[in-house]
Amino acid sequence: MASAQAAESPTILVFGDSLSAGYGIDVDQSWVTLLQKRLEETGYEHRVVNASISGETTAGGATRIASAIINFEPELIILELGANDGLRGFPTSSIQTNIETIARRARDSGAEVVLLGIRIPTNYGVRYTQAFEAVFSDVAADLEIRWIEFFMDGIALNDELLQEDRIHPNAEAQPMLLDNAWPIIRATLDAQ
Repeated sequence: MASAQAAESPTILVFGDSLSAGYGIDVDQSWVTLLQKRLEETGYEHRVVNASISGETTAGGATRIASAIINFEPELIILELGANDGLRGFPTSSIQTNIETIARRARDSGAEVVLLGIRIPTNYGVRYTQAFEAVFSDVAADLEIRWIEFFMDGIALNDELLQEDRIHPNAEAQPMLLDNAWPIIRATLDAQ
């Protein structure tokens, strides 16, 4: 009976990289797990599925989005990819094409999409850094999807909220990640 009820609950698919996969922390502390708890506490009946993979690139996401849609039939896809591409200096045109491909496939399936913007360190140069950041705003504008400018806002430059690698958020940062994403997640669910 419980499994039948779970199958009937609308699904939110978190489709990201290590920032959403819970890299380096207990998965029960991750912002995605906290999202499921917040949904329950606020009266939403949605089931959260985390299809995030540490190290994932936008190209990898573009190749696996179709199977993820078939497997989970999400009502909402929270798209959090691009950091690994940016840190490797991949061409921003390719990053944008891949994110657009993922978002279009999601929308073609009937799912809503929320895009979580990423920034990279300034040592990649002003031109590349600005072009990288523009990918997210451009995709959001072109496809008319909700987005936030910087998923790691308030965390990325605070060593107390980062793991020893000074890249990945620690357990203390997870509620902040959720708070950064929650307003557009809630707005998207309420608009459905």
